[in-house]
Order: sequence, then structure tokens, then C-alpha cells
Amino acid sequence: MMMRLVGIFSILLGVLAATGECMHLAFPTTRWFFEVSRDVSLLGGQGLPWFGWLCAAVFVIGGLACVVRSFTAGPRNPITTRRIQRFCEIKRGYYSLVFLLALGGVAALDQVVVGKRALAVRHNGKWTYPAFLPSDLKNKDFGVSDETSEAPVDYRKLKRAWNNSTENRVILPLVPYDPTGDTLPPRSRGLWQRDDAFFESGSGNPYWGLVAKYFDTAGGKMHLRYTMRKGMLSGPADGWNAEGLRVYTADYQDGKLVADRYNGEGTKEAFLALPTSEMRAVKYHPAPPIPEEGNWLGTTSQGYDVLAYLYGGLQVNFKAALIYLPIVYIIGITLGMMMGYFGGWFDMVAQRLIEIFSNMPFLFVVIIFSSMMPDRFKGLPIILTILVAFGWMGMTFLMRTAAYRDKERDYIFAARVLGAGTPRILFRHLLPNTVAIIVTLVPFTVSGLVFSLTSLDYLGFGLPPEYATWGRLLNDGLSNLSAPWLVSSTFMVLVGLLVLITFVGEAVREAFDPKKFTYYR
Repeated sequence: MMMRLVGIFSILLGVLAATGECMHLAFPTTRWFFEVSRDVSLLGGQGLPWFGWLCAAVFVIGGLACVVRSFTAGPRNPITTRRIQRFCEIKRGYYSLVFLLALGGVAALDQVVVGKRALAVRHNGKWTYPAFLPSDLKNKDFGVSDETSEAPVDYRKLKRAWNNSTENRVILPLVPYDPTGDTLPPRSRGLWQRDDAFFESGSGNPYWGLVAKYFDTAGGKMHLRYTMRKGMLSGPADGWNAEGLRVYTADYQDGKLVADRYNGEGTKEAFLALPTSEMRAVKYHPAPPIPEEGNWLGTTSQGYDVLAYLYGGLQVNFKAALIYLPIVYIIGITLGMMMGYFGGWFDMVAQRLIEIFSNMPFLFVVIIFSSMMPDRFKGLPIILTILVAFGWMGMTFLMRTAAYRDKERDYIFAARVLGAGTPRILFRHLLPNTVAIIVTLVPFTVSGLVFSLTSLDYLGFGLPPEYATWGRLLNDGLSNLSAPWLVSSTFMVLVGLLVLITFVGEAVREAFDPKKFTYYR
């Protein structure tokens, strides 16, 4: 049943990817195959996106094979059934796996959960779905005829403009911000006044810092900006007209105006009386969590929403694991079994090559490649290629040992006598008897991959800035210790993910222990 479900899901993924490419739609997750193919010239570039079509074909063919196999395979091995039951009895690992699968499902929803594009827009009685289109719509498509008509739509601003409209409607994702490339204006927070002093919302202490009155609170367009100490205006003040020109300066002392100067059009009194917002606390980036502004975990020093950035980092880790694991295990398993099965000069040469690779300084190689690689080629494929080049060796020695142990067993001799070729012996007889080793190592391999990606991004030799990565966010937090929400949020999600993976690995290791559910005649 599990194999059948995996096969159906794989077929659905491949079909959605191909359908989206043919119909010019961007379905969640499946759009990534063709986006990578177009972004990397070696994978197709702006010509034929062969990598995307290859991924779609692999998912469909692999899914069909799993479905067919689920019907033609015999009854499940009773030892495997007992191992799965044992894993489900280890509640810590079982619930960790369920939670990880749920996280993977949320990450697969992609722009449905996190993104600045609207999921649906109703305008003049017609519905459009911008989040699922391959290109941006323009303001003129929704009736905007000013100087910004040719600019891409700001759906958050459009939603505020249509807030009181019954004819038009904008439906945004749960987190209406992109992980990267969506720089927000400085955030602000309301103040309340008591006994001639101002207090920040949610705080019982007089406010210290910058405050402002806004023409447009959401857009960050200031009218007057003041300095406040002990809840009273104290220090320099600045003012801007509606066109954004600085026309006013002043100086305050203990809440009283000392001097001011105005050099704009009209009178100073008319300028100060312009309709603006109430006094608000200004939070320049990195800004703290401001739920009323939609930034539940604050913003980074680049002005990105932290929650959206963490979600983007989770997606990067899942994508990397889905690509890295099959490649590493195919190389490690195949070469390891061949080394153990053939032995002799093949085993000797392969071991010497592995020793050469294992003695190469991994960090230095990454630094050299990162420095030499042109910017247009940098991205997840290059980093994963480097990680794969160093990640297959541990699996190889384990599979070599298993092949050495089993190649003299009776079932291997029986297969040879019956005329089975070497590939069949390796992959139909030896490989199934090493499933316990492979399954046990998968969680710890994923954990090592997440840690490696985070470390490289923290050091600045990982993915380029257009990728949301936890390592870069951790570096940002340690560079801005006055913004503890950056380090704390990154630390919690990183450690939480690694702990979940470790719990799953420990449960799998205990459930698939070869000393359990086995006996000797």
C-alpha cells in the first residue's frame, strides 16, 4: 500500500509539472523543475528546458513502476513487517516522522502558503490567479492608470486599496511576502500617550527611539520624523512633503520645540497640518516582530520577512535532500557492492581513489570553486555537485563490507548456478539484504546535509543571495546582536529540524537492528 501511494504521488507530481509547462501555469513545487532548467544554461537555459522534462518523465515512469510493482509483488516479508511495527511502537521516532512529513507537505505547497503574489483577484466580475501564472501581471490589468500602470502589481497595496470594495477582492497567501527579493519599507508600531509621555504598544516603559507621522503607513512614506527620549520629543526632527522632498527641520528639548525651519511651498502651519497618521514608533531593519504589520517574527537586515525567509530555507533543505540522497546512494551503493563482490585489483584501485578524495580538504575545495565560479552558474546544482563529490564515500565502505560478508553465502552460490548475471546478483540478491543499513543511514545523511548547507551559507561560500538559507540568516543575526529575534528564530527551527531527524534515525536504527527478529538454523 505504501509503495502504491508513493507511486501515485510521483505520477501526480510529474503530470502536474508537464501540464503546467504546456499550459503556462506555475503549480506549487512542480514549477521548480522547469525554473531551474531555464536558470541554468547547462540544463537547457532559455532554449528547450530538457532538465524539467527529464524530471517530469522520471517521476511519471518511476511512479508507474512503483504502482505496477505494488500489484505484482508477493506478500511483504514478515521480518520487514515486524520492523515497521517496531518503528511505530517507538513513539518519539514515529511522531517525529509524521511531523517531518507534514513539514514536507507544507513546504510543497510553495506559493500557496508564502508569497507576495495573490492567490486570486476578482476585478470587474472576473477572477484571475496571479500566483499560478509564470509571469507578473501589471497594475494596468487591474484598472490602475497612473504613472505606475506598467509596474508589477503590489498585491498587498491593492488589497488595502480595495479593502472597502464589494466588487473587487484580493486573496493573499497566509504569509503575503516572498522569502527573498521582497524588501519591505521600515516597519512602524502604534504609540499611546499618558501624562504627556508616549509608550509603545505592549510596553509599560516610556518609549526611546525614532517616531514619525506617515502619509502612507503601509508604504512607509513619512511626513514628520522625531527623536523621542523618555517618551517625550527630544532632539532633531525632519519633515518631507508629499513628493518626498525634505522641507522642514526642527529641534526639541524635553517635549518642547526649541527651533524650526521650513523652506517648502505654502506656510509652515499648512505643512504641519497635512492629514497624516498618528505618532508611530519607527522600526528600521532589522525590525522586531510586529504582528499588526504582518511580520510575526520581524524582518532581517535586508528588509525580508523572517517567517517567509525561514520557510524559503526549509524549502531549500527539502529540495537539496530530495536531489542529494538518490545520487549519493546510487553512487555509494553501486560502487561499494562492486568493490566487495569483485575484490582484487578493482577493490584496491577504488580504495586508493576514495582515500585521495577523503584526504582533500572539503572547505578549501568549496572556497576555490565558489571563488572561480561565475555568478550566473552559482546556485543549488553547483553546491550539491560539490557535496555529492564528497558525500558518497561513507556509504561505499559500508556496502563493501556487506558485499564481502554475503558473497560467500549459499543464496549467492545458488544464483550463480542458476545462471544469474552479476547485475542481477548485486541488485536482486545482495541489495535487498542490505536494506537495514541503507534505511538506518538515511536520516543521519539528511541531518549532515542540512548542517553542511547551513555551515557553508554561514561562512559565505554557499548559495547565492537569491536563495533563502538558514546559515545566512544566522550570520545576519550574529552580526546584529541587538536583534535577538534573528538568532533565536533561526536556532529554534534549525535545532528543531535536526532533532526531529535524529529522533527518526534513532528509531529506525533500533527497529531495523539486525539482532532483532532474526534466528540461525
